[in-house]
Amino acid sequence: MYPHIFLFFSLFFIAATQPSTNWHLKENARDHHTSKFSSKELVVRRGQAFTITFNGTEQPDKNLTFIAETGPKPSKLAKTQATFGISSTVSKETWSAVLQSTSSSSVSISISSPPNAVIGRYKLSVQSTLSGSSSPASLGTFVLLFNPWSSGDDVFMPNKAECDEYVLEEFGIIFAGNKNRINSFGWNFGQFQADILNICLSMLDRSLRYRQDPAADVSHRNDPKYLGRVLSAMVNANDDQGVLLGNWSGNYDGGKSPSSWTGSGEILQNWKKSGFKPVRYGQCWVFAAVLTTVLRCLGIPTRTITNFSSAHDAHGNLRVDEFYDASGNHLDRSPDSIWNFHVWNESWFSRSDLGSSYGGWQILDATPQEESGGIYQCGPASRNAIKEGDVDLDYDCPFVFAEVNADCMYWNYDPTTEKKTLIFSESATIGQFISTKAVGRDDRVDVTKDYKYEEGSTKERDIFKKARKKLGLEDKFDPTAPTPQEIDQKPDISGKFKVAGTLEVGKDLNLILVLTNLQSDSKTVHVNMTAWSTLYTRRPVHEIWKDSTSVTLSPKEEKEFPIKIPYTEYQQQLTTDNMIQVTALCHVEGGIQVLAQRDIILDSPAIDIQVPGEAKVNKELDVEVIFTNPIDVDLMDCVLQVEGNDLLRGILQIDVPSLKASEKSSTKFKIIPFETGPKHLLVNFSCDKFADIKTFKMINVID
Repeated sequence: MYPHIFLFFSLFFIAATQPSTNWHLKENARDHHTSKFSSKELVVRRGQAFTITFNGTEQPDKNLTFIAETGPKPSKLAKTQATFGISSTVSKETWSAVLQSTSSSSVSISISSPPNAVIGRYKLSVQSTLSGSSSPASLGTFVLLFNPWSSGDDVFMPNKAECDEYVLEEFGIIFAGNKNRINSFGWNFGQFQADILNICLSMLDRSLRYRQDPAADVSHRNDPKYLGRVLSAMVNANDDQGVLLGNWSGNYDGGKSPSSWTGSGEILQNWKKSGFKPVRYGQCWVFAAVLTTVLRCLGIPTRTITNFSSAHDAHGNLRVDEFYDASGNHLDRSPDSIWNFHVWNESWFSRSDLGSSYGGWQILDATPQEESGGIYQCGPASRNAIKEGDVDLDYDCPFVFAEVNADCMYWNYDPTTEKKTLIFSESATIGQFISTKAVGRDDRVDVTKDYKYEEGSTKERDIFKKARKKLGLEDKFDPTAPTPQEIDQKPDISGKFKVAGTLEVGKDLNLILVLTNLQSDSKTVHVNMTAWSTLYTRRPVHEIWKDSTSVTLSPKEEKEFPIKIPYTEYQQQLTTDNMIQVTALCHVEGGIQVLAQRDIILDSPAIDIQVPGEAKVNKELDVEVIFTNPIDVDLMDCVLQVEGNDLLRGILQIDVPSLKASEKSSTKFKIIPFETGPKHLLVNFSCDKFADIKTFKMINVID
């Protein structure tokens, strides 16, 4: 029907001559939003046509077949092999080839893949049936990715600005700290850096699923929920020699402190260079940042999410229990915990397994907390399912629901009698200020309302009860749960800590304990106070300070008790997280105990980046980093680490001279930007007294 289509083909399909292929790298990359990849191999997105040109000697042939295949055992049944001839129109359901143009010695073909094609590295070849038993001639290889710009793709994201942010943006902001003091730092995702795509594909080929059944694993790589779950396991090293080894001990000998990383590229490159041995060490934001890099690289829209006061419900009962002794020390008696913050991922894709109402943002978590399906992986859990309490749906919805909405029980525990007494319960503590970076801006956006209904509302409590019922907890007796009488008991006094003065590393910590008598008769109170340095998970590490006092409160009286913890007392005990937990356990004569508690985060000293000149492509640009020693002792072992996509290649490390008390440091260096647009320079400063002080600066690069 279309005899002219076949007149251009070359004799190389029959003869042994290898065809020459022009992959039109620049044009195809522009059309497929893959221009940022530094690969010399064609990288395209599924469900969208790309053009290639063959060269050869003119020879008519009406029986040519293209073969595209991926994985170790390509097969049509598994959809890892496709054979297709020339057609007049593009097919939306299958692979297809359409003639674009011909000349006496070449032909241009437009090749399209279906929007649900398996992603990965493909071999493309062509064969003529007239050549008898001759083998197909190889045209080369290309990489096929997910396509959030294509309406037929499971990862389709209709908002272009969101596509740009969640797939193409290499800079991110991660939020940390605690609910009282949210801070942030920059991160270089670097998904388009040299070799990162190859490393991401290697991750898939090193997963447990691939090792168990390579052909079956590859055949499922068309499905973002499958891939997301596999990669949530591969980013941690617990089961599969994955990318990162977690460490929450406070001792990071034999590796790098998790807080010292500033980007994913170095981690992924180190993993490959070591022969794929786990990189030491990571904590939640590092796991989440690396997973962001990998998923954006493969074309799945992804962002990091920070949940403040995040519950780790080890028992699956939507409740976390914390225990304190009579002195107010936080006891390690329960696998449950409440982290000051926890960072996970959201990825955008449809959920054909659950229904259209559960599509959109899906929670994935690469931090190894609890096993799921026998290995440390988590998600994808539909965010809509979490908000509506549909915890019976795949995957890991009960664990994620508890992270943002568990109830808290605070107990006093007597190790002598092994008796526990409920101090108080709280239903609104967990899941606060859930945060992510704004689209196109370096601002924080609060997404708490997307995870749950307003705390304290009837709807929120109804959803909580619905979740408990779906898990069979409503009708199940729990001997560890408090009695209704314990929950309903009312305290005679209240207690809280207030901050007095600045919260900075290097400065004395000044607090005020406020005790208020809620009754119309006097109350005698015995107060035991402690302060511990903690990790961001609120695990106590070192005792810093303790004290006790007794006080009689007149009816309705409020009293304040100033507390001062000198820098000299906490400087050696502080962890790299700069966090201190202060607790007062109040024993009221003739009444129930009251717990006052505050998690303190201390700010690091400021560091400043100055860029006095105009940033131009391929022109040297002066940068100055300024830091002032805020304490009255010398700072030793000072190191500055600098990185930034399209501003410098690799990571710049500069040794900074020791700094005397109150001395200002000025470190100058040059960079040569090589791409236009808004770019971010990230700086990390460390010394013997301050660990990993981070800042970043946006630099607009022009031609």
